This record gives sequence, structure tokens and C-alpha cells, in this order.
Amino acid sequence: MNDLDRQQQIIELLRDRPFASVRELQQRLGVSAATVRRDIDKIDEAGGARKVYGGVSALDGAALHTAFARPYDENRDLAVDAKRQIADLAATMVADGDSVIVNGGSTCFHLGAKLADRNIRLFTNSMPLAAYLGDHGKCALTVAGGELHREPRVIYSPSQPTTFYASKFFLGAQGISAEGLLESHPLMVRSIQELSGNVDQIVVLADSRKFSIHARNVALPLSRVGTLITDDRLSDQAAKMVENAGITLRIATDGGAT
Repeated sequence: MNDLDRQQQIIELLRDRPFASVRELQQRLGVSAATVRRDIDKIDEAGGARKVYGGVSALDGAALHTAFARPYDENRDLAVDAKRQIADLAATMVADGDSVIVNGGSTCFHLGAKLADRNIRLFTNSMPLAAYLGDHGKCALTVAGGELHREPRVIYSPSQPTTFYASKFFLGAQGISAEGLLESHPLMVRSIQELSGNVDQIVVLADSRKFSIHARNVALPLSRVGTLITDDRLSDQAAKMVENAGITLRIATDGGAT
């Protein structure tokens, strides 16, 4: 197989998925990691896909006309003020002595950092949050077992079920619609569904942009969500959808919450 054939195979693979890792492409194409990286460089230069940390990502709208999962490092720098305000409000829902699960994702990272010194038990599958809490936190920390997936920066293994039980599960979402919480990455869907069975209450942390993003997989129906915290740019239509689903809607603002 020549260079062009391999590169075309990579592009074809990204037509129905948001991301492919270097390791996966190595195994699929039967070539070295260095060869895969060179192919990714060529595809990126030609505009056929986008080079990201650990692999290659579909362009916006390229994967079945749905949103793709942005790399963690890129998503981390979007809507930062709104994410911090949402995390501030979410932190008020955690009492001393609580056991909570904080899922992977950039908004959840801000929440976890705010809980670092609290007298709580905290479980996370987030590699960045676990590293931060290991260096800076005082809370009791439990980290998910399994393999490290560098995108979307979570630790997960289907063969190692979670035995941590909590009062609240804080999670984000790539997108939100009447169908439920949406994710492109199948790993995130499986992880969210498994962790949701170990908690009393599900709290979604999502800035208002998420209501205009349509990812392909439903991770959880809205009926499973107890509270949703977002920012004050939420549209009236989205607010009505959330409230009609029986979800408690809380709006984080510069001055506090509504």
C-alpha cells in the first residue's frame, strides 16, 4: 500500500467517527507509528483532516454531518468564564462529608479543582483532574481503574466496573437536545452510562453553547438528569425544553445564581 492509499483510508475512516489514534491506525494499516504520523502530517497539510494530540480528528461537520469531539486541550480554552461560573455554582451543591463522582471534561475539571481542599470523597476518571488533585488536593481521592485514553483524557476499562457509590454525579456533555445528553465518543457514552448507575442524583454542567451542538450518540436521556447548571446565555427555547423534562435549571452568572 502506498502513501496515498494509506492517507485515503485514514480520511475514509474519519467519515463515520470523530477521531482515530496513532496506535489504532498503526494496527489497522500495519505500519510504524512514525509512518502514521507522517501520513497525518500530509493529511493535515492538505486540509483533509486535523492533526491533534495523539492522532487525527475529523474536520467540523465531516463525520456524518454531526459535531466531532474536540481535543481536550482545545475544548479547555473555550467559554472559560462560563465554565468557571458554572463550577462555582456546582460546588455549592457539595456538602462536607459527601461522596461525589466528577466525570472527565473541562467544566468538570474546574469543579474538581474547587473541591480539592474539601472534606469529601471524590471519584474521577479524568486524567487531568486526578493529576491536579494528586499535587494540590486534600480531599479523599479515588481514581478509575483501567487504560488511559489520551483523548478524551479519561481512564476507563469495561472489564473493571466501578464500585464507588456517590450522592451526586457531576458530568458535562458534548451536546444537549430533547433526546438527551449527547456524545460523539463511544467510550464517553459507555463510561457515563456505567457511572450513572452508582449515584443518587445526576447534575449536568454545560455552558449554553452545548444546546446548539448535535453529536451522534445519546449518553443519557433527559429523564435521568436531576439538575442542569448553565450560563445566562441560555435561550428561552432551550430553557423550556429543560424545564419540560422535569429538570431543575440553575443559571450561573457573574453575580451568583438564579
